This record gives sequence, C-alpha cells and structure tokens, in this order.
Amino acid sequence: MTDFSASSATATGRPSVTRVPEGHPRPLERLLSVRRLTSPVARESLAIWVAIASGAAGAAVGLMVFFGRRAPLSGDWSVGTAAAILTAVAAGLACLVGLARSTRTTHQWMTQRHWGWMVADAVGLVVVHGAIAVMACLALFRLFQEAFTGLTVDGIASTVMLTLTGTVAGYLGFNSSARISTRSLSTLLALFMASGMIVSMLLAENPFWWHAFFSELGTGQAGILSFWTFNTTLTVSGLVLTTLSSFITQDLFTWARARARLGIRKARIGVLRWSLFIIGLCMMGAGVVPINFSDPVHSTFIRILGVVFIVLLASIQLWLPGFPPAVYVGTYLMLGLGIIATLLWFPLRYYNLTGFELAMGGVIYAWLVVFIRNLDAVLTEAGMGDRARDAAVQEAVDAVQETGEAVPSAPQRPATAAVPVSTASFTTPARQADGRPAYRGWTTGPGGPGGPR
Repeated sequence: MTDFSASSATATGRPSVTRVPEGHPRPLERLLSVRRLTSPVARESLAIWVAIASGAAGAAVGLMVFFGRRAPLSGDWSVGTAAAILTAVAAGLACLVGLARSTRTTHQWMTQRHWGWMVADAVGLVVVHGAIAVMACLALFRLFQEAFTGLTVDGIASTVMLTLTGTVAGYLGFNSSARISTRSLSTLLALFMASGMIVSMLLAENPFWWHAFFSELGTGQAGILSFWTFNTTLTVSGLVLTTLSSFITQDLFTWARARARLGIRKARIGVLRWSLFIIGLCMMGAGVVPINFSDPVHSTFIRILGVVFIVLLASIQLWLPGFPPAVYVGTYLMLGLGIIATLLWFPLRYYNLTGFELAMGGVIYAWLVVFIRNLDAVLTEAGMGDRARDAAVQEAVDAVQETGEAVPSAPQRPATAAVPVSTASFTTPARQADGRPAYRGWTTGPGGPGGPR
C-alpha cells in the first residue's frame, strides 16, 4: 500500500507534524479513501449489492427458461442444470468484482507486475470459483432429487430456486475474492482439487478404473465426462498453484527484508516461488497432455514435479531460515512419508500406481496446509497481517482527524523489533525503499510493468 506517513518520531518520542504543501492531496482525504475500501462495512454492503444483482439475474433466467412448464430438480433440462450454469457465471463475475476491489487495497502488488500475470491469476480464480459453484449446485440438486423421487416443479418454484442460488453464488464469490489471502486461496485450491477428483471418480463409466492408475480417469477409458473433469481440474489447479506461489512469496518478502535489515541470515524466497511455479506448470502440463496422448511427456511432467517437491522439502532450512523448529521437523516427517509411499509402490508392490498417486497428493497438500498456517502465524506475530494493516489505517485516520493537517507517525520501535507496524502497514512489499520492484522478474521499465529496466 502507499506510504501515508509524512513524519517521523522526534527524539522525545512524540510524533512530529509535517504540513501538506499547497496543491497536494490532503492526507485525510487519501486515508479516508483507503479506509472506505478496507472498511468491513463497505465490503459487506458491496457484497449485498452484488448478491442482489445475481439474484435478479437468476429470477430473469427462471422466468425465461421455465415459464409455463414443469422441470425435474436434476438431470437433463432440469432446474439443477440451469442453476449450475447460472451460479458459475454469477460466482465468476462476482469474483472479478471482488478481485478488482482487492487489488486496490491489500493486493496492489498484483497490478504492478506484467499484465499477463494478472490475467492468468484472474482466469484461474474465476474458473475455480465457477467450477466450485457448478459442482456444489449439481450435487445439491441431485441430493434433493434423490430425496424427493419423481418431484417436478413449475415455473414459479424454479424461478425462486434460481433466484436463491444466484444470490448465494454472487455473495460468496464476491466475499471470497475480496478477502483473498494466501490462507483462503490454499483452502480454495484444496477444495477445488478434491471435489474435482471426487466428481471425476463418480462420473467414471468404468468402475474398475482404479485397477490401472489414477491418471486412467484422464485417458477417456473411464468415460468422456470423467476425462474432461479430471484434466480440467488438474490444469486449473496447476494455474491456481502458480497464483498461490505469488501470494506466498509476497507474504514472505516483508518478513525476509526485516530480517535482512537486522543482519539476520537472509531467506531465499525465490527458491520457494520458482519451485511452486514449476510444480504448477507440471500439473498444467500433465492435464493438457494426458497419458494416452503421450506417455513420455505426461510421465516427464510427473517426475519433474516429484523431484522438485522432494528437493524443496529437503532444503527448507537453507532457503527459509528463522521459521519455528516444528515446521522443519514436520517437513522432514512428510518427506519421510513421501519416501515410504514410494517404497510401498516400488519395489515392495504394496499398492498400485493409483495408491501411490493418492498418497503423494495427500503429502503435498498436507505440507502446503501446514506451511501456510505457520506462515500466517509468523506474519501475525510480526504485525504484518491484514488485521494489523487495517488497524494501522484506522489509527492514522483518527490521528489526522484530530490534527486536521498532518499524519503523525508511530513512535519508533526498538532495534530488536521485527519491523515497525507503520512500515508493514503502509509500504507495499512489491516496492523497495528506493522505488525498485521487490522482485527482479517484475520490473517496471520503459515498456511498462514487466518491461526492460
């Protein structure tokens, strides 16, 4: 975020006051603008408006599609099918609105990169929200159809159902992206991938698909619906994982720079960023090139993914010093579980390739969950979390309202502190103190963001 501090603490510990030159925006106006964007009340109000618009669209669809006829809850030409399409569109558009709001507040760094990264992130988030809405809607209407066997509803009931589902999809889609964070994004990724894999298993026409290997679901031998669900889930999950790597890197950057300023061993965040990025690309490659299209290419993507992940876990203390010892112990235990899972597959032949793929997938996502939760705890303790940032904005607004002209800065913390709250709150981690981008790969040059320096 922008540095709103216009003064520093004096030797007596009292904040100094700096007058604003004529023609410059008043600090109060800028702070109030930011506060309006970060205000929970404003966010919830906008979420309600988005939900109302989504509900109105659902009512219009219901009146046009089901007027004068009866339809089942689930199946072909059913209310559930129309609701799934509606919720996908509503959740996707609401996600875009929430993401646009988020990039103006807590995630300004997303717009300071090359436009291609922003487009990729937006596409991944929209597809994930839309896909989760579709799967949830289809499952819900199928459940009610099984509970009320033979039930059909008229146009009025269909319209009411579409209105409700559209309203809920719009509200949840907006709130999810407006409050997007590393932790919530990891939860979305796990939910999307787990539900996508389960749906692809349920849609498999061949009940013995698991006798071969897990990727059998993506070959078309288990059914065309299973084929598209499995490969789409794998591809989009890889895309979202690349987005998650950017969020994790951004969260770690301020923490790492604070440690470097104190003379503590510097973290090598690029190792984590590029490792997760490569893993995401490998997942996308495995989804785009199913094993029946090209076994060598598909297998190469899987092997690279496994090697990069093992090296990442084995070297965690080298690229991320300063984390709690429990994180290192847990990482090495999960690395050991991965090795055991490999040995049980080959040479012990305890289970087939399907069991091995499920075991490795569980290890990877278990480690991501543990790591991200500890990352959130470390940032919260250092005063760099979203709550600390919003609280600092509110304190600055209150201080300016009292003086009317200046922005008093917070008293300086002792040199042993991790990082001043004011710095963590008002300085965008994507920019260094001298104005240079935080990441060498995300430069702002003559060609604009991402152009040559």
